[in-house]
Parts: sequence; C-alpha cells; structure tokens
Amino acid sequence: MTSPVTRFEGWSLPRGVEVTATRDIPVRRTVGLNREAAVLLQPEIDPGWMGHLLDRLASARAELLERTAESIVDSLGRVGERFLDPDDALRQEALALLPGFAGQSEAMAERVLDGMATDWTHTRLRELLEHEVGGSEQLDIGHAWSEGPRAFGPDLTVQILAGSVPGVTVSALIRTLLVKSPTLIKPGLGDAVLPTLFARGLRAEDPALADALGVLYWSGGSVDVERVALSRADLVVVYGSDEVVESMRARVRSDQRFIGYGHRISIGVVGQAALVREQVYRTAEDVAEAVALFDRRGCVSPQIVYVESGGDSTPRDFADHLADAMQSVQERLPAGALDAAEASSMQQARGIAELLAASSPGVWVRHGGRTPWTVVLAGAESVVPNGGGRFLRVEPVTSLADVPERVRPIRAHLQTVGTAGVDHAHAEAMDDLARVGVSRIVPFRSMAFPPPWWHHDGRGPLTPLLHWVDRECE
Repeated sequence: MTSPVTRFEGWSLPRGVEVTATRDIPVRRTVGLNREAAVLLQPEIDPGWMGHLLDRLASARAELLERTAESIVDSLGRVGERFLDPDDALRQEALALLPGFAGQSEAMAERVLDGMATDWTHTRLRELLEHEVGGSEQLDIGHAWSEGPRAFGPDLTVQILAGSVPGVTVSALIRTLLVKSPTLIKPGLGDAVLPTLFARGLRAEDPALADALGVLYWSGGSVDVERVALSRADLVVVYGSDEVVESMRARVRSDQRFIGYGHRISIGVVGQAALVREQVYRTAEDVAEAVALFDRRGCVSPQIVYVESGGDSTPRDFADHLADAMQSVQERLPAGALDAAEASSMQQARGIAELLAASSPGVWVRHGGRTPWTVVLAGAESVVPNGGGRFLRVEPVTSLADVPERVRPIRAHLQTVGTAGVDHAHAEAMDDLARVGVSRIVPFRSMAFPPPWWHHDGRGPLTPLLHWVDRECE
C-alpha cells in the first residue's frame, strides 16, 4: 500500500512579494520498511520576479542598521528556542516533516534537531557574538561611536547551500542576520523544512526582521534566475562540492565578496589508552555514534578511523567491538533512507571488501545486512572504496604519529578529527595534523555538533562576513 504524499510549501518571503503559481518538486525517501513520498512546493520564478524579491530584501537594510544587534539576538533566540520546546507547534511540525524530506528516521530527526537548535538559543548567539566580535555593541553605530572599531555586514547576502543535513541552512541564515545583512538563502533540497519553518516563526515573532530574509529553493538549471540573484549580492556564500563552489566563484564579479565551503572529509584517531579493556567498548560506542549521526552525510562525520596497534585490544578487536556498537546505535537511532546512489555505493563497497577479506588476512568486514552500517578493517595498501550509509573504514597504524602522512594526500579536504585515547604523548602528532590542514580536533562525542563559534574550515563564522571600520578622534 502506497503511503500518502506529504506536501510542504518550502519558501518564506518578505511582505510584498507575492506567489502566483507553484510547481512540485518530488522528494522520495525510504524510511524503515515504509515507502514515503514527499513533495516540496516551490514558486514559479523568473528573472523579473527574482529582481523584485531582491529589491524588497535590499530595502530592509536601512532598518536593520538602526536596530541593535541585541534586539536581533532576542528575536532569533526566541524562535530558536521554540524548536527545543516539546509542546511547541513549530517543533512538532519539524519532527513530523523531517523524516520524509531529509530521509532520517524519527529518532534521528529528533536527535539532530536537538543538537542543531541548541545553537539557535539566546545564550549561544550571545556567546557567538562575544567570541567573534567582542560583543553585540561592535555591530551598533548608534550615537556612542566616538572612537574604536565597528563592524558592518554586507548590504545583501545570497547564500546557496547543498546537501541534506537538516539545520545547516538555519545556522547559515542566522549568521548573516546577526551581522545585519538582508539575506536570500537557497537551501539544499533535503534541508528545506527547517529554514522555512524558522523563517515563519520569525515572521510571527518579528515581522520587520523577517522582511530581511528570503528562503527559496530553485532548481540547478535556473541559470537566468540565479544570474540575477548572484549579480545583486554584495556577498555570495556557497556550500557544495568543489566543482559547484568553483563554478559559482567564476560567476561572481571581482567587486563582490565570495566565501566557499567545499567538499570536506573528517577522520578519527584512537590511541592505545582508549583500547584498555575497561575503556574499549565505550570508545567503540562513541565512534559508532559519531558515524551514525546525520547518517554519515555530514562533513563532521568520520569516514576513516586510524587505530594504534600495541594496546590491550588490537585494531581487529576494536573493529569487532565497533561493529557491535554500530548495531546497538542502529537500534537506538535507526538509519534513514539511502538514495539510489548511496545504496549502490554501499553494496559495491561491501562486495569489494568481502572479496578482499576472502583472500587477504589483513582485511575484515562486518555489516548490518539490510541495515546500512558497515565496518571494514583494512590496511593502507587495500583499495576499498568509500561506501554509502554508515560505512566506516578502520585502518591500523603502528603509532598515531603515522597518521599525518597517511592523510596528506587528502589535506585539501580535511576538516574534523575525532579523538580517543589521545594524551600528551601524542601532542606532536596532533600538531602535525593541524599543519597538514585539519581545522578541528575534538573527542568523538563532540564531533557532530560543534559550537556556533567554531572556526568553520579554519575561519570564524562571522568575521569573514564583516567589514571593519576603525575610527580615531582628534
């Protein structure tokens, strides 16, 4: 029996921008054993309509500059906190829609929403401003600006996001609104629900601030529409593959600012201290959960874990514990849907790993059968492709000091390193990883949800958005 189609109006626009016609964008996911169909409704867009939308957003800039940053924090924080309130209709609608549109199980959707929305609260947003600019007053000119620095956000920001990790788009739009920049943001198709609901909550909370925000998806082939959007922006921010980022960069003029967040890979390292008998299973649980969160679709999800030999538990022992932990996490946080490409790559990688395991004593594999988790133990010499789903390669190393050279070939894409059993003896290895190019080194249990002020790909979340002015008086 076919499940009913869920339809969602996936846009939010400033007052005065009307939608006269819509089109359907199907989003199909399989959650558990039930086939579900979801349809995202989007406005019909042409270049003239896009120009009108951008005019309306740009007109909100003057009022934003007159406001205090603290008042913006208050409004954004009140909306963000609604997503953490179990009795709030906004959270309830989000949790009802996320499985169909983001391809997550219900349990995973709730866990991810809680982790992401924590960063949208008053407390976290104030801490973000303090970390990045020294407090909200740095963004306010007011009458008290006699001397010292002040920071200005872009006149108009256009952000284009990709992927299906829910919540990333909300965090991105919050950043630009915090610096008083009117924002048009295009979410990835799998992340259209949360930014739309956030914008609707903002409309109810603070209509004037909501007039500075447009949330709108358009298809990749809308070249003329996208050209208008890009041409009007003071700042263009793009998240996506390296190819998408470079393509967008080439379409931005030299007098416009551009920030690109390309393809990233995260890894893990496990030292001997985490492999002692009383600790090894806890280590395996932490690693398994880091892999499972976001169903390993996030840039912070580990794809390879390097395990130090010579401990109480061998890398092979650890891989076995890790497989048990992956099954345990599957029972608590069931995996969501795999699209066709993800399912194909998982099956191909499993098949290659099993063939290698049959002929090489250094290769070992366990997987969840119909559930999409896989653990492969293989040395650096074994060519096992990266499979879809919760797929993790465990690679033995004599010492963690060997890891920086192992990952040097992918240095341009390295981001987060999850750690367990790392102590003072490994300080030099961690320094070498930093020099190779990683931008974050944290315990596995902290991998999935970095704080809002983390140095995203090595740079602050707000400072790249800002233009600083220093004033000196006579």
